[in-house]
Amino acid sequence: MKQRTAIERERLLAVLDRLESAWGMERNPRDRSFGSPLDGLVATLLSQNTNDRNSERAFYEMKRRWPTWTQVMDAGLEPLVDAIRPAGLGPTKATRIREILIQVRSDFGSYDLDSLKGRDPDEVRAYLESLPGVGPKTAACVLVFELDIPAFPVDTHVMRIARRLGWFTERQGPAEIQEELERSVPKERQGGGHLNFILHGRNTCHSRKPDCSGCVLADLCPSYEAKGFRKP
Repeated sequence: MKQRTAIERERLLAVLDRLESAWGMERNPRDRSFGSPLDGLVATLLSQNTNDRNSERAFYEMKRRWPTWTQVMDAGLEPLVDAIRPAGLGPTKATRIREILIQVRSDFGSYDLDSLKGRDPDEVRAYLESLPGVGPKTAACVLVFELDIPAFPVDTHVMRIARRLGWFTERQGPAEIQEELERSVPKERQGGGHLNFILHGRNTCHSRKPDCSGCVLADLCPSYEAKGFRKP
């Protein structure tokens, strides 16, 4: 049976406010858009199991070689594998990209997901997650950054911080954490809040050696107290 987590609202809002003061990404969350839902979907798929630098390098190399999705399909599998090599897992990701393009064209008559705009959010999410290689996090990225639908993607940084704050246990995985954060975080704060969590994870709340003494969340974090630090 799935464990239901309740995050204290006052503490949640305090965390969001402090991360916004530190990183400021709630002001411009759509800066993460790749320009269209399908572009954003493929770019996010390329980001799986690698960093943004490598995935964006792969995405823009693919677009440089073949500016349209028709050209990507006409190029064939092996050239696509070569183009996206910087993102890693080239054969798997290239196959999934082609499968997605085939499915999208079959469903909508063209290589375009713009018709998802304005539809019921649950239907859009379900459709995205039905595509090859698309899980809850990838779908959430497309929802919030390309379709302006509230979502809170959970990557390793978000998951690590949320667990250290005591909101979730190690047994609760990213899909469950994402579901609860989307239920708890105010909808208008989800995209920017997600980005603030990522920046905090990259710059302060590191995986191995977190900078607890310089963390804006120190007095809200049970992991800080557990290390024997005095709360500021």
